[in-house]
Amino acid sequence: MNEFSSSSASGPISPSPTAPVIIPRAAHSISRAAISPNALKVLYRLKDAGFQAFLVGGAVRELLLGITPKYFDVATNALPEEVRRIFRNCRLIGRRFRLAHVHFGTEIIEVATFRAASAPEREEGEDVEVDGDEGPAQGAFDEGEHRAVDQRGRILRDNLYGSVEDDVWRRDFTANALYYNIEDFSIWDFVGGVADVQARRMRLIGAPDGRYREDPVRMLRAVRFAAKLDFSIEPATEEPVRRLAHLLDGVPPARLFDETLKLFLSGCGAKSYRLLRRYGLFEHMFPLSAAAFALPPYAYAEHMLELGLENTDERIAADKPVTPTFLFSVLLWSAVLREMNERQAGPAPDISQLLQACDVVLKAQQARIAIPRRFSVPMRELLMLQPRFNRRSGVKSLGLLHHPRFRAAYDFLVLRAQAGAAEPELAAWWTDIQTVPPEERVKLVQARAPDAPQDAAGAAAAGQRRRRPRRRGRRGGSAPA
Repeated sequence: MNEFSSSSASGPISPSPTAPVIIPRAAHSISRAAISPNALKVLYRLKDAGFQAFLVGGAVRELLLGITPKYFDVATNALPEEVRRIFRNCRLIGRRFRLAHVHFGTEIIEVATFRAASAPEREEGEDVEVDGDEGPAQGAFDEGEHRAVDQRGRILRDNLYGSVEDDVWRRDFTANALYYNIEDFSIWDFVGGVADVQARRMRLIGAPDGRYREDPVRMLRAVRFAAKLDFSIEPATEEPVRRLAHLLDGVPPARLFDETLKLFLSGCGAKSYRLLRRYGLFEHMFPLSAAAFALPPYAYAEHMLELGLENTDERIAADKPVTPTFLFSVLLWSAVLREMNERQAGPAPDISQLLQACDVVLKAQQARIAIPRRFSVPMRELLMLQPRFNRRSGVKSLGLLHHPRFRAAYDFLVLRAQAGAAEPELAAWWTDIQTVPPEERVKLVQARAPDAPQDAAGAAAAGQRRRRPRRRGRRGGSAPA
């Protein structure tokens, strides 16, 4: 057995008082050279003021794996108001969980006071509600006032403070419950977290059913960490997920929006999606899309989503920009197509029906995931441009190249072609036309024969409006007999 292995390689960790295994500096791989200088400033200043100070959570996990952390979080026995007195560049935030943010230009080091019992873990970089700089006077806490749960057991508020021995039990997974002590550069491990990191294993602390009921987002975190770090999910941690997936229905939509971005825009979106489907979680996040995937006319859209997520992962790996607008367009395309075809009254969908379908799907999706208008509005514009790609004759067709959403809409067209939902020749034409000098573009579109109307099946797949015959008649009067 490894020197730092836990006594049990599987099964839940029971939250009972225990002394940590202290791993000295000589026995682990974390170097201060890999830690943010600003995080070190916070740790040293807290220590010099007489407080305990630990680097915690994902930063310790990733440093052990040889990964450069994006966020560095600190845990201490100093109260939030005491942290603010030590750091002039500190701001207190949060109502559910009182936190101190120490600002160093664009970098923020989050400092959390040790909490008692089983509060949901705040994750690195997660947005929290801001309560202003002035907090309540610190003193003895009344548990009824400072801890609250809903009828399902989900913790709504927890500001009961404790010791590091208490704090470890509010963490979710053993790999996230490691404490790097700035006093002597050792790692404090209460729950066999170092062994689980070495085994690349996600394991919950405590009884899985109860921990998931406290905070259903932990199921999504298990999936995301497994995808991001190439970890397995320990059997006892894995077993309740499909059975309790419905608990996601009660999570606030704004919180699910944040978690969706972490799942799909962190460079592991394709693998995250496959795990979400395996555990029955995706249908509770995107119910309309999941329902459409099950129907033969829209099944291709799932393949299109997987291709889109793979492309996004490649862009992130290449340090290229990505946007939630494109992500949600791909996630909801199948639902929009289904909604449009179900409201179709004529032989081919009308452009207004595509617009109405976008609005209906977005409204329904907002009940699950709160997509901000800065993403939902351009998403609708992107989808509404898809029919315009079928018009390639006449000078007016070139106006599409100057639309502010052209690039994203073009990428969406290419993705549709890759999935077999649009003609490869169509995508190739719009690819080539972008490289042609402006005067040559005009000649090309003028030389093309008028575009033929698309059949109903093709129009439905593309969201295309069939051109209607223009009614000719005397201005202001009735048409001639």
